[in-house]
Amino acid sequence: MKTWHCIITLGILIGIRLLDPFLLESARLSFFDSLQRNQDVQVSEQIVLVDIDEKTLDKFGQYPIPRKVMADEIDKIEGSIIAFNILFSEPDRMGGDEHFADILSWKQAVVAIAPSNRTNTDYRPPRIGTATFGDRDAEDFRPELQGMLFAQPIIHKSSFGYGTISSAQDVDGIIRRQPLLENFDGRLYPAFALDVLRVAAGDSSYQISTDDYGIEFVRIPKFKPVHTSVTGEVTIAYWNEFKRYSFTELDTIPEGSIIIVGATFEGSNVVSTPMGSMYPHDIQANLVKTMIDGVVLKRQSEFILYEVLTTLVLCAILLALLTKGTIPISGLAFSVFVMGLYVFATDTFATYYLLFDPVFPILTVVLVFAHGSFVQFYTQFKAKQMIKGQFGTYLSPDMVDMLANDPSLMKLGGEKKEMTFLFMDIVGFTPISEHYKNKNDAEGLVTLINNYLNEMTNIILNNGGTIDKYMGDCIMAFWNAPLPCEDHAEMAVKSAIEIEEKTNELRQRYSEQGLPPINVGTGINTGTCIVGNMGSESRFDYSVIGDSVNLAARLEATAARGDYLEYKTIYSSYTMEQLTNIKSRSIGQIKVKGKEEMIDIYTHCLHNSEKV
Repeated sequence: MKTWHCIITLGILIGIRLLDPFLLESARLSFFDSLQRNQDVQVSEQIVLVDIDEKTLDKFGQYPIPRKVMADEIDKIEGSIIAFNILFSEPDRMGGDEHFADILSWKQAVVAIAPSNRTNTDYRPPRIGTATFGDRDAEDFRPELQGMLFAQPIIHKSSFGYGTISSAQDVDGIIRRQPLLENFDGRLYPAFALDVLRVAAGDSSYQISTDDYGIEFVRIPKFKPVHTSVTGEVTIAYWNEFKRYSFTELDTIPEGSIIIVGATFEGSNVVSTPMGSMYPHDIQANLVKTMIDGVVLKRQSEFILYEVLTTLVLCAILLALLTKGTIPISGLAFSVFVMGLYVFATDTFATYYLLFDPVFPILTVVLVFAHGSFVQFYTQFKAKQMIKGQFGTYLSPDMVDMLANDPSLMKLGGEKKEMTFLFMDIVGFTPISEHYKNKNDAEGLVTLINNYLNEMTNIILNNGGTIDKYMGDCIMAFWNAPLPCEDHAEMAVKSAIEIEEKTNELRQRYSEQGLPPINVGTGINTGTCIVGNMGSESRFDYSVIGDSVNLAARLEATAARGDYLEYKTIYSSYTMEQLTNIKSRSIGQIKVKGKEEMIDIYTHCLHNSEKV
């Protein structure tokens, strides 16, 4: 098989992976989403969601709810953290900010701020303490924002914390990640969920670890480190479930809860996540739960190298199997590889939360296998066509099909082996030729010869012989190549006997047509020769050469002629010694051209009970 075609295909696919176009990246991300959807749902007892829903609007009127009303409602909450996934960037239209701030000052409240292309105030909330470990500042790895929408200053001053509600959309518009830090105006601002966790822990600061390549993790001292990407982003685990309350039911929320408030009334903003559409405060709740549980969904930068190397190795194995083996064996390996890639990716996620991509390796293995299988199929098809073209006139159709289906049965490059050779010639051809010449019927002569040779050819082919060539009214054939034939001597002599019988039948038929009598002489020898494709680069034949072949030709020239007129079939002692089912008798010795010693010759003896 010409594997270079497939290697080019593999190289193109590797190049596509490095470019990582939209469709490929989307397919990879969709697989990662399916991993999350297959996780068991984790129910949170501590984190609850409060929805400003249709029921809330029915009770309090239009949105935004007047902050005095909102303050009176949240005053019903005791012993819980309340985090508003709502911007308070504009003054309350009803003048309730002061009362709202007063109530907040008695609660553990976290308010939201949001990246924007403008900044709504010169006021900056107090810095939340940070400690950075490493030689690089975390600001170096976060792009600086153009602007920030802060809450009203009086609200900031009364709250326990604040955080950004930014998120990172992937190429398909789905939110899977969120930065834990934002860089604005020369300082870092924590993510909304991160500061909720800080307030819940009762810590006054958080820690950041960096190295030369980026941010390693962010940590609230009372919790495990939250490992991030080099740019400080966290992949959110979305397989969590939270109890929901209407904003009208705040007095029913258990103490000690982490309450996240957001809008869910008709027309509220919804975003796409791996689990489907969600409200923004659902995303914040899932992020808080991800950090509390210490779940780290890792996709390291070096994973792409592992995936490409794995793909190369698997494709190399497949191509080797396609080249040396068969398509079924290669197909089995292909199935194992595809299943193995899928199982490995799913199991490593379920066990270690590692995000390995099986999409590209599987896609590449499928395409390379498909290409390789087609190339092998086409190569085998052309080989079969070559075999049928080369041997279709030499072998029986069944033998040609056997050879085409399993070319390993033959060796076309040339080999030395023991074979049996048969030369058959029409004896008394000259009178027949003169008969047609006198009638000026050359076409009739050719038709007769072709019909006769066709009958003899069928006998040889039916006995497993290979037709080497036709030389006028002579047929040269051999056995044991290209397909093996253990009883090659037996089959050759059997063919000679059947040729005699068929010639007797034809002689009667020709006599009825007024033609001169016809006879046949057949010479057979068994011995070692060279067999293979012989000729020039542009034209060659599958043939045999050697002294054993020449001896068979000499015996044919003796058969049914001169002193051996009655012996239509003559074969050597080398052939006689290999016969098991055909009785033979010696008819003398002859000296042939090119041989010093006398050659013992035999013919079949169908009526004798012993071989002599």
